[in-house]
Parts: sequence; C-alpha cells; structure tokens
Amino acid sequence: MKIMGISLLMLGCLIAFSLGIDIFQGFDVSQALYNAVSPFRVMEVAELFVLFFLLFLFFAESVYLFIKERKGNQSK
Repeated sequence: MKIMGISLLMLGCLIAFSLGIDIFQGFDVSQALYNAVSPFRVMEVAELFVLFFLLFLFFAESVYLFIKERKGNQSK
C-alpha cells in the first residue's frame, strides 16, 4: 500500500507541477488540463495496450501483496 500511495502522491505532484507551469505561461485551467492529458490522446492501440497492461500489473501486484500480508497477520 505504501508503494501505491507514494506513486499516487508523485503522480499528483507532477500533474500539479505541469498545471502550474501551464497556468504560469498564461493558459487558462481548462487548456492546462487539456495539455496534461493530450499525450494520451495521440497514443496508438499498441501503446494503449502496453500502458493498461502495465497499470494492471501494478495494481494486481499491489492487491496480491495486500492480501498476502493480510493473511500472514491473521495466522499469528
């Protein structure tokens, strides 16, 4: 869970940094949000598949470790 929390915290900080830079450059908030997600709009099918597959592996491993840790604590 720590890894997932740290990853989400880093993601949030990087998105906030990107949005802050865009707003500082004179874009409005909606344009800054569009700039933050625009790289995902031009991805091809194979790239999207790899992205979602890696995200699935990340979350599956996190769930597996959480369940494994939870079962380990119950047997004590």
